[in-house]
Amino acid sequence: MGEQGDWAWRALRGATTAEANTVAAMREAVLELLETLERENHLDPRHLVSVIFSVTPDLDATYPATIARERPRWDEVAMLDVQHMVVAHGLPRCIRLLAHVRLPVNQKPVHPYLRGAKVLRPDWSYQKAP
Repeated sequence: MGEQGDWAWRALRGATTAEANTVAAMREAVLELLETLERENHLDPRHLVSVIFSVTPDLDATYPATIARERPRWDEVAMLDVQHMVVAHGLPRCIRLLAHVRLPVNQKPVHPYLRGAKVLRPDWSYQKAP
């Protein structure tokens, strides 16, 4: 189930934090997250089916999907922005994503957790090569 020939449907997770509640800070964080997601998963945006972004309530300067649409071919992806549920002592200024994609069957998914979001999933935290 979920596989068709040499391709499989996968859900990719990822998260990052913005330095501030500004369009510029959110753009920098979202673009870094999307670039890492594409590069590390050898992902062509044409293989994206949908992406859900969630942001903590302290980020309201812009929508992550608006930023994503600036990237080549991302304007063809179904995207949704939602507010992440409020949890006591939650990570501030956090942007999360859930992307539904088609990847080669034998490719191991990479879930980039960047910046302050590394604490959310240390087992998936992306480490740049030296």
